[in-house]
Amino acid sequence: MDNPLQDPQFHQDPYPVYERLRAASPVQWVPTGSAGHGSYLVTGYAEAREAFASASLSKDAGRFFAGRASQRNLHPLVSQNMLASDPPQHTRLRRAVGPAFTPGRAARLGPFIGKIVDGILAGWEAGRQVDLVAALAVPLPVAVICELLGVPEGDRDLVAQWSDELFAAGRPDRIDAASHALAGYMTELVAAKRAAPDQALLSDLLSDLVAGGDDGRLTGDEVVSLAILLLVAGHETTTNLIGNALLALLENPGAAARLRAAPDLVPSALDELLRFDPPVGIATFRYSTEPFTLGGTDIPAGVPVLIAPGAANRDPAAFPGPDRLDLAREAAPHLAFGHGIHRCLGAPLARTETEIVLRALLPRFPGMQLALPADRLRWRRTRLMRGLASLPVRL
Repeated sequence: MDNPLQDPQFHQDPYPVYERLRAASPVQWVPTGSAGHGSYLVTGYAEAREAFASASLSKDAGRFFAGRASQRNLHPLVSQNMLASDPPQHTRLRRAVGPAFTPGRAARLGPFIGKIVDGILAGWEAGRQVDLVAALAVPLPVAVICELLGVPEGDRDLVAQWSDELFAAGRPDRIDAASHALAGYMTELVAAKRAAPDQALLSDLLSDLVAGGDDGRLTGDEVVSLAILLLVAGHETTTNLIGNALLALLENPGAAARLRAAPDLVPSALDELLRFDPPVGIATFRYSTEPFTLGGTDIPAGVPVLIAPGAANRDPAAFPGPDRLDLAREAAPHLAFGHGIHRCLGAPLARTETEIVLRALLPRFPGMQLALPADRLRWRRTRLMRGLASLPVRL
């Protein structure tokens, strides 16, 4: 059996692959490497929701790989982060950063985010061709999360480049090198904050984390690991969300026109856009701690389990006509941000940034169109993330 996630068309359009897998079984073993290595892949909605909350699945990757030989050189402060932990450690770490990512805090950042968006759009003119990923979807989330962490402006492009390379599918050398570069940079930045705490425009979150380490609530390594995770997750997901949402609206001009006419619909419409083409196709690593049954499939102990929100969000059992964008859809909650205790911490911030972009961009350029056919757009070659490499449009 071939690895379906290496289908030549998977990165361009994973949904036919997901549909084929889900039709065969909502939970099944798939090969993901050589020498018989593989994972159980969850593609059904009900099964994915259950798996996200299952006590039989662990995210402690360090425990799973302990004692196993590896050819990789991924920096441990990147691989052993809050996402790769279970309670009570996960609970303690999440509590340390949770207050910075509440819906209320995200809303208070609205004026700052709006100012960045207005500054980006100010130089755009009708008729001009623009890459919405490079010119908008990348720099906006990078500016916001770097401002939150107090990353100096001169370092932000380089930090974003390292973050992007962490998801370079098929290039373990680039991923490993980027992990060490990020860990080294954040270690130095944390040391600088400890020596001379400062306040960024939005209240320097990294200085707050350093204080938590100095108070004994976090270790020094935990501070650096959290900083790396917040940096990467804080802009990668939002960049993909903005790009995917804009493409969906460009391909569905009736939906775009509806949002121009009724901008108050943007928050609810965003849920359908998240369902339709979520920024994360396959969630991060889990493994079974005991034998259990999921979706009629018996899963033994000690094996990897991958949950695919991209597949679950197109399950016709939960979403009738799942391949159709329907801004008036009333259905089950989407799983774009996951579910349970590991639900995406930055979801409120990602939503706020995307809502502000849609409210500003759609009415400003009502004639905006794709600059080339959709089937010629380039997508990032990464199994986990689902995002465009570029989105050229004529304004």
